[in-house]
Amino acid sequence: MKGKLIKKWISSIITTVLFLALVLMFFVIISSKVSGGEAQFLGYQLKTVLSGSMEPGIKTGSIIAVRLAEDKTQFKKGDIITFKADEKRLVTHRIIEVSKDGKDVIYRTKGDNNKTADMKPVQSQNVLAKYTGMTIPYVGYFFNFSQSKNGSVLLLILPGLLLLGYSVFTIWRTISQIDEKKTPPENIEKSV
Repeated sequence: MKGKLIKKWISSIITTVLFLALVLMFFVIISSKVSGGEAQFLGYQLKTVLSGSMEPGIKTGSIIAVRLAEDKTQFKKGDIITFKADEKRLVTHRIIEVSKDGKDVIYRTKGDNNKTADMKPVQSQNVLAKYTGMTIPYVGYFFNFSQSKNGSVLLLILPGLLLLGYSVFTIWRTISQIDEKKTPPENIEKSV
């Protein structure tokens, strides 16, 4: 009896994990498509780190959480910001100097692993977000894959197929157990 209860609990846990994986994949893919490529939740965005310029603190292939900037002039020396380096490229580096030019605030930035500061100063209007300190190592490789056409299809289909396969296995096993209970013993003699 105790073994059946343990199997039932394990079965429930596996089903729940597979279902949650399906829901998570659906959320990640849909939110990244809706927001133009970056998953967003409650004002935070998840960004993939593509270079080693911020190592060892932020490893290549990590996911970082950034808070979207409202007042782009309020950052100070030591803050880590994500900014537009050009039209297609985002960079996350540490502010090493803050200066004002009239109404504009200009940030001098540098990657923690770089020997020199970035060549171009960052104007405050190019700042997108501030790093929150949350990093998940190596998950960025997975996020990049999930944003590709093949990756998004696979990540939506795979958890569903696993859940379906596990359901078929569970049903088959249950039917087998019922059949074993219904099969009459072979050595019963008929009395006339």
